[in-house]
Amino acid sequence: MDLAFLHPLYEHPGPWASVYVDTSRPAQDTARELHLTARAMARELAQRGADEATCRAVRDAIEELRHSPDPHGRAFFARGGAVVLDPRLARPPQGGSRAEWGPLPRVGPLLDLAGEDPVAIVAYVDRKGADFELRSALGRREAGAVVGRQWPVHGAGGADWSERHFQLKVENTWEHNAAEIADALSVCQEETRADLLIMVGDQRERHEVRGRLPRRLHERVVEATHGFGSRLLDEDVEQLRAEHVRDRIDEELGRFRAARSPDEEGRSGAVEGVPALVEAAREHVLEELLIRPEAADAHREVWIGEDPDQLAARRTELKALGERHSWSTRADDALIRSAVATDAAALSLAPVAPLTEDDAPTGGLGAILRRR
Repeated sequence: MDLAFLHPLYEHPGPWASVYVDTSRPAQDTARELHLTARAMARELAQRGADEATCRAVRDAIEELRHSPDPHGRAFFARGGAVVLDPRLARPPQGGSRAEWGPLPRVGPLLDLAGEDPVAIVAYVDRKGADFELRSALGRREAGAVVGRQWPVHGAGGADWSERHFQLKVENTWEHNAAEIADALSVCQEETRADLLIMVGDQRERHEVRGRLPRRLHERVVEATHGFGSRLLDEDVEQLRAEHVRDRIDEELGRFRAARSPDEEGRSGAVEGVPALVEAAREHVLEELLIRPEAADAHREVWIGEDPDQLAARRTELKALGERHSWSTRADDALIRSAVATDAAALSLAPVAPLTEDDAPTGGLGAILRRR
């Protein structure tokens, strides 16, 4: 998960309100349900020590969802009487809506709820052109169409010269159309930054278009066997998107396992466990955090100062670094703050659970390091 969108959360000190709202269950009176949720979340924040202005800002923001309901939910991060960030969720928060108040934004759940949500372009291809759909957890929308040359597009039987000449025209028309479709699909991917390209159509037509795509897109292509004219069902697309997520996590776990082994100079390119991760964060060498959200180390207490690299496994260690003000917080949230500050990424391993310690970081927290 690219964490760049979280930067606004670390431009000001806490404490922070972190609220996850579940909007996945349809109700006859959505406005009333949101009103009740807004009051409950504000009350919960107040009981945890949040100031009245921040409670009010969160309550008002939740009530505003009645004008633009989300299919799964929304997260709200607020401080000082204002909501600073409100990302949409790709899946509902487990256990329903909840609110927390603490020194750092509670961003760990975002890795599962808004993290690996691949955007897919579904391209319905035939010899006359193609229709594109954009699919994600937030729904679907049309993403354009390509209309190629319309004549001739079907071959003729027989073997005399005129029929062979006609067949050549057919092939030329289809090759032209395949190139047009590939160009348009490439542009659509650039504009939408889609992670996955799902090709639907006859086998030859899919292959012709795929072969004309830029090399950089080849690994993003998945071919579906449905014929043109039948739209993929939501469950078909969700299965392909889930497989893409699992493949990506497997690839990153493979990198992590390989980086565990020391090089010729005895240095490892990966670390695991809170003390080693804290040291790597302070040295600004995190490339990608790997997190099992429910594992023991994710919940472990660490100590933080005002700056992202003021981080320690023990409070006395932070004082030794010269930090006079310190707060305790969860290890995953503290490490994510450090990752954001140094433009590192983070990945939840939950979609491929259960994992053994041989497959995943010991304790549930690990990182691939930047080369030094």
